[in-house]
Amino acid sequence: MRRVLATVLVAPLIGLALTPGQAAAAPNFQLPFPCNQVWEGQTRTNHSPANSVDFNRANDDGDPVVASAAGTVTRVANEGSTSYGRWVEIDHGGGWRTRYAHLSAQRVTVGQSVRLGQSIGNVGTTGGSTGPHLHYEQRLNGVDQKAKFNGTLAYYWGSRSYTSRNSCSGVDGTVGTTSGAAVTIRSGPGTGYAAVGSVASGASVTIRCQAKGESITGKYGTTVWWDQIGSGYISDAYVYTGSDGQVAPSC
Repeated sequence: MRRVLATVLVAPLIGLALTPGQAAAAPNFQLPFPCNQVWEGQTRTNHSPANSVDFNRANDDGDPVVASAAGTVTRVANEGSTSYGRWVEIDHGGGWRTRYAHLSAQRVTVGQSVRLGQSIGNVGTTGGSTGPHLHYEQRLNGVDQKAKFNGTLAYYWGSRSYTSRNSCSGVDGTVGTTSGAAVTIRSGPGTGYAAVGSVASGASVTIRCQAKGESITGKYGTTVWWDQIGSGYISDAYVYTGSDGQVAPSC
């Protein structure tokens, strides 16, 4: 049986400014569940907010909920027996945030950096819920958006089954956009490795996994992370994903 509710926004959210260039490089959100799990997502016009998604599957009470993109935890709240109940909010940069509500447990703290696919809590039925399920939102500058998973728009309005590609190593990856001068692709995570190609500025790349290597300072700060994009590695200092730190599985 479907278990749903109308969730009420319980706190104001001040979004971050978003430039036109960043909007095109929004995080490649994944389903908020481990790789290959199948969940039924429901959207409906009387949901609050309207673009949120309720996720269910059989015997889902206590199932793990994971980050649908890398980011920083901004809220770990408990509304008691009303509204969201126990919920978590993650800031992904560029004005993008996600919310995960009705959790039975929260496994992160405010200010904590989380990776794509990292456990942040468990499915529950806290707050105004009438049964175990996950209430999920994607927000841009404080406004709820129609959700996308792995680049595909969720089904509006009604129910559909989804298979998670979250952190499925070698299958999918985080999408980023390069910036600055042409970026050299290396055979390993450092400038001492052989050059095996290059990526033009503004190109879209899919990060399959990441490795720690030589520290590089570039357009997006200083980092030791190198992104494996198929033919080799490029420094994450020149790739915008909407998040700092690790955004894909380790190589």
